[in-house]
Amino acid sequence: MKISILSLFPEMFIGPFGHSILKRAKEKNAVTINIVNIRDFGIGKHKTVDDKPYGGGAGMVLRVDVIDKAVQSVRCNKECQEQVILLDPQGKPFIQTTARKFSKKEHLILVCGHYEGVDERVRGLVDLEISIGDYILTGGELAAMVVTDAIVRLLPGVLGKKESEKIESFEKKLLEYPQYTRPQAYKNISVPKELLLGNHKAIASWRDKQARARTKIRRPDLLRPSPS
Repeated sequence: MKISILSLFPEMFIGPFGHSILKRAKEKNAVTINIVNIRDFGIGKHKTVDDKPYGGGAGMVLRVDVIDKAVQSVRCNKECQEQVILLDPQGKPFIQTTARKFSKKEHLILVCGHYEGVDERVRGLVDLEISIGDYILTGGELAAMVVTDAIVRLLPGVLGKKESEKIESFEKKLLEYPQYTRPQAYKNISVPKELLLGNHKAIASWRDKQARARTKIRRPDLLRPSPS
């Protein structure tokens, strides 16, 4: 899989993408991550990427012609399963099922917005707009890191055990069950006895009940039927 990230601040990705699972995924050639500087496609001697909004207002707006050139520069030269995504607070909420769909693509192009926003015509250049939450960031870079991390860990061979991703929160519209490790007792709180008897059927039943109970308390919205 290839992920191309278009950003005004490519240096922001150096640390997060150089450690842990993302680093291992790149070393295994499970993913290629290409960071592209939008300013390379800026206008004129000063590589201008933004301008004042028509009609007035605060802040600067990223130009559509600059973004278009940047997107075209990384598109597949041949037919491939490709999707262009704008990271934007007005976008569709990013959830686990979306991450899984993205992980099936051959090439993702993530466009990081910045400043006051993007020219409205940029939305016509992308296939989908994604938001990681109902709050405003200074730019799309952090959102691109979140989306990339969520996708890459789903790629074949990236996680150590296939079962680990199947039991995680949101995979079955449930939060994950409680986890325990040593010590068996700590400050008068002991590990539930169901986990200590070695009965795998009983353990599975306990975990399912705990997951449903936790979801009902913390995220009851996940248990509601999806709108038809």
